[in-house]
Amino acid sequence: MRILAVEDNPKLAATLTRGLQEHGFNIDVVHSGFEGEHRATVDCYDMMLLDVMLPDVDGIRVCRNIRRAGFAGPVLMVSALSDSTSVINGLNSGADDYIRKPFDFDELVARIRTLFRRSEPTESTVLSYHDVEIDLSRRSVMRQGKQIRLARKEFMFLEHLIRNADRVVSRTSLASRVWDLDLAEDSNVIDVCVSTLRSKIDKGFAPKLIHTMIGVGYILSTEGPPT
Repeated sequence: MRILAVEDNPKLAATLTRGLQEHGFNIDVVHSGFEGEHRATVDCYDMMLLDVMLPDVDGIRVCRNIRRAGFAGPVLMVSALSDSTSVINGLNSGADDYIRKPFDFDELVARIRTLFRRSEPTESTVLSYHDVEIDLSRRSVMRQGKQIRLARKEFMFLEHLIRNADRVVSRTSLASRVWDLDLAEDSNVIDVCVSTLRSKIDKGFAPKLIHTMIGVGYILSTEGPPT
């Protein structure tokens, strides 16, 4: 699970990063509301930890804005404001839970896991696009009824494209989502993965689905790349 934390306190941000990584979560930290709002709406995160009192814009407004933009993952607000009015305002802005600072780290982890469990049943384990179907629980892929064997990274790559079908997915987003790292500009890791994935998903089938947007990224589409 990928978590985006919006926290302007460097010491707490470092603690969150270290602690949540030790519990098996992938976490990115930004230090301002505007940056958090931008990352939540252009990248793919499963959850957001959102401080209320930020240097540029308060977390209440950020939460409202990302909900309007379509962010559907759980939002856990973190704040030193402990009065009931602040909690109510946070929940009414679209947050799923509210934890007060200073908090016990084990309690934070427990709340994160609870929010993830609540959100999991709403999603089907099967994703499909055109004549491609992937089963997330079985890690299986079929096209036109034919079973296709994919390596783990190829499966994750295809899953990410299907979740964003008919939209351009940037190389940066793929590097972060599939490989969980920042790739150097001259790295060919993504190119190699795309090549092998195309040979399995598109070769021998029509129409071709995986298209390159030169200098930008890739798109899964029956119509080809947008002009």
